[in-house]
Amino acid sequence: MTTIDSDIDSIDLVADDAAARLLSAYEAGSSFLFSTPRGVLLARGVAATVPKTLCARENLPQRVAEFFNSAAEFGHRNPMVVGAVPFGNNLPAHLVLPEDVLRAEPLNLVVPRTPRGGGLDCEVRPVPAPAEYERGVSRVLRRLEEGELSKVVLARSLELTAAEPIDVRTVLQNLALADPASYTFAVDLPKRGEDGTRDSFGPQPLLQRTFLGASPELLVSRRGMRVRSNPMAGSRPRSADPVEDRRRAAELSTSDKDLREHRAVVEAVAEALRPYCRELRVPEPSVISTAAMWHLATEVTGELRDPETSSLELADALHPTPAVCGTPVQRARDVIAETEPFERGYYAGMVGWCDAAGDGEWVVAIRCADVEDDSLRLYAGAGIVAGSDPADELAETSAKFRTALSAMGLDQAV
Repeated sequence: MTTIDSDIDSIDLVADDAAARLLSAYEAGSSFLFSTPRGVLLARGVAATVPKTLCARENLPQRVAEFFNSAAEFGHRNPMVVGAVPFGNNLPAHLVLPEDVLRAEPLNLVVPRTPRGGGLDCEVRPVPAPAEYERGVSRVLRRLEEGELSKVVLARSLELTAAEPIDVRTVLQNLALADPASYTFAVDLPKRGEDGTRDSFGPQPLLQRTFLGASPELLVSRRGMRVRSNPMAGSRPRSADPVEDRRRAAELSTSDKDLREHRAVVEAVAEALRPYCRELRVPEPSVISTAAMWHLATEVTGELRDPETSSLELADALHPTPAVCGTPVQRARDVIAETEPFERGYYAGMVGWCDAAGDGEWVVAIRCADVEDDSLRLYAGAGIVAGSDPADELAETSAKFRTALSAMGLDQAV
């Protein structure tokens, strides 16, 4: 058993703080961290990188299966891949075979931990500017009125430039400890414009860019024959006033606009999973909370027909859901490309792991940031449907930014 020293004060932890030790052991550039309500996974080192020639979105699950066969030939027992798949087709997936994998029970906190460390000294530039984002929402609403599509998820970003390199581990710890019920992740990426991978097994160069976040949304998990997905759509910002906070949750639960938006996402998820499942259960939605938001969520569960169906195959069939793209998907993609003044990259993609047996867990890459040295880009989106109000959608993205901004010790209007 590997012993790991922890620099996290355990005062808020219950009994076993193995999960906190794994969180503390994360090192940007040489690790992958995935903290979920069911457990914490820390993957360290890179035994091999799945070649980019195998990582195009087309037939990705089959190509990864071929990679597992190659890994077995090189003596890797029970191999797994960890990493991220982008939103669109302009980037390949970034998946690696780690040298070492450690697991622990979930973070078990008496109360959520408030962010530690001082705030960053940084410049913040919204892309697009708030007024331009509202104009973009108005343009999308006109497209909706024309009847060519029923929903578009329109995102905006914040570009932050700090006075010194950003402490990725502290930001990651703050994210995980502030909301243990979320799916906190960190993925090492190649620097922009650099390959950073090799098409063979063996030592790999250290990566110097990190994609991290705390997503509330499980895309899909597979454990044996059991499948689970937790699509979300429809949300309200939390309030510090308990009475107002409860009012917002109640309003969300009865909102016709939000329920319609949520229903479309759940139906798309069920339609994508049904061919793979001999049994699929789709209950009524419920209202769940994160530290910053209320969400409508539906926990879809099922039993696989074929034990050969991997978690990556299921995730690939679901991605992207209408919760991060829109409906119909291809038309929504086109409108997003026309309207958003930036490339999404891995934002609104998926992050997770899959092993050679097919088990794994993948989350929707939202409430996230792309960090490189002293610069960081945050992303947040809102689902635009008939009845959406541009000012409300801007406010929703601002509320979603708070998850990451708080983890960096920043409290400012965006």
